[in-house]
Amino acid sequence: MRNFVLYNDNRIPEMKFQPEKCNIPDQRMKPFIDADEIWHHINQAKPSVEEVRTVIAKSLNKQRLTLAETAILISADTPELIEEIKDGARRLKEMVYGNRIVLFAPLYIGNKCTNNCSYCGFRSTNTDAIRSTLNDQELVSEVEALEDNGQKRLILVYGEHPDYGPEYIAHTVRVVYGVRKGNGEIRRVNVNAAPLEIEGFRIVKDSGIGTYQIFQETYDPDIYKHYHLGGRKRNYEYRLTSLDRAQEAGIDDVGIGALFGLYDWRFEVMALVRHTNHLEACYNVGPHTISFPRIQEASAMNFDGKYRVSDEEFTRLVAILRLAVPYTGLILTARENAAVRNEVMRFGVSQIDGGTKLELGSYAENKNEEQDLNREQFHINDSRSLNEIIDELLSTDYLPSFCTACYRLGRTGEHFMEFSVPGFIKRFCSPNAILTLTEYLEDYAPAETKAKGYKVVEENLLELEKAHEKVNVPEIRQRIEKIKGGERDLYF
Repeated sequence: MRNFVLYNDNRIPEMKFQPEKCNIPDQRMKPFIDADEIWHHINQAKPSVEEVRTVIAKSLNKQRLTLAETAILISADTPELIEEIKDGARRLKEMVYGNRIVLFAPLYIGNKCTNNCSYCGFRSTNTDAIRSTLNDQELVSEVEALEDNGQKRLILVYGEHPDYGPEYIAHTVRVVYGVRKGNGEIRRVNVNAAPLEIEGFRIVKDSGIGTYQIFQETYDPDIYKHYHLGGRKRNYEYRLTSLDRAQEAGIDDVGIGALFGLYDWRFEVMALVRHTNHLEACYNVGPHTISFPRIQEASAMNFDGKYRVSDEEFTRLVAILRLAVPYTGLILTARENAAVRNEVMRFGVSQIDGGTKLELGSYAENKNEEQDLNREQFHINDSRSLNEIIDELLSTDYLPSFCTACYRLGRTGEHFMEFSVPGFIKRFCSPNAILTLTEYLEDYAPAETKAKGYKVVEENLLELEKAHEKVNVPEIRQRIEKIKGGERDLYF
């Protein structure tokens, strides 16, 4: 394994740097990560206070940062500059997304897997893992239980296995969309599954999915091979170019991510920005979401912890990602405990999961006992119910949202960027967040949460009346009354 700390002597490495824009169509579906380039940017950055402030100002103008500019933020490591970066991220989050937090739940469909990833409880060599796949009736029962809790957005999760091909994924997506219980319905189904060929992505697209997520785990090719010991996932380049194939298949709503703790967090942040500008350059649209899970305990895992990310580093990297890609949704999961989640949400997170359970069948069975890692992919640290999380969000002046309007109105891909890059997302998302929160308050919230929720709704309506954006607050109020009268699924 090579030495990963490069160019400390500040010499100029002999390499051919990749451009910030790819040569369309020559770079489509081709590897785009140059590890030496990334380390060059990191090691050459010795930013002044003025340079850091200039980069933050560019981000606050809602412009995506280059690799060199991102490296400036990463290398700004004095307490004073770190606080300025965090403050910039807070301000940017408020400008682009307001105070809303979108809620969803993961639903594991099957944990069979042919890959041997040393950090994962589902690894093929883990003989202690208890394997299962939901049948259609079990899937329906899981979705009904999630609807009973008020969920409207799910991400379906699958191992990489021949049983979970594109036809099967498409079938389960359609089953989920078909479940109705009371006022409950799932309005957006996202997918976290294995890379597919273009035709496979087309099959899944036709089922009506929202976002297709594929995480690279680590973007360093050598480190990647160290952790991925067998199975199709061992092919670094095939996984790296997977979302190019999704774009070629017409899926313009994709999610990227890295598993922080496998390698140096600075490298992974830079690589996520590189992936973003690759997709923008080749397909005129960046990722809809970026995820940054931290590695957690798993059954039979083999992980030395050399690159574990501290809470302080985690907070920093989230703030840097927010500034680097102003328009992209940032997803924070229940891998983190409540205290960390509350801290990090301030710096740019726009989506979190709530009421999360990872064991297959555990929503319908309403299991709340100690986690069994032989039945789950990894340990989670926030097991609060959806309502507990909503109640705390309301108490801290966030606006919980189950909005799916952009997806259903075709505001995805390049069209989504027309709204999100200039910061117009708040005009649509705040009203829709209010309407979906109203549905939750009417259908699922206990009395105390309901009272608290309507106070937050009124506060946000008053804020919208003061806003410069052209928001029709009287129309929002009329729709709230219609929801109270029994109508559902009203959106802008």
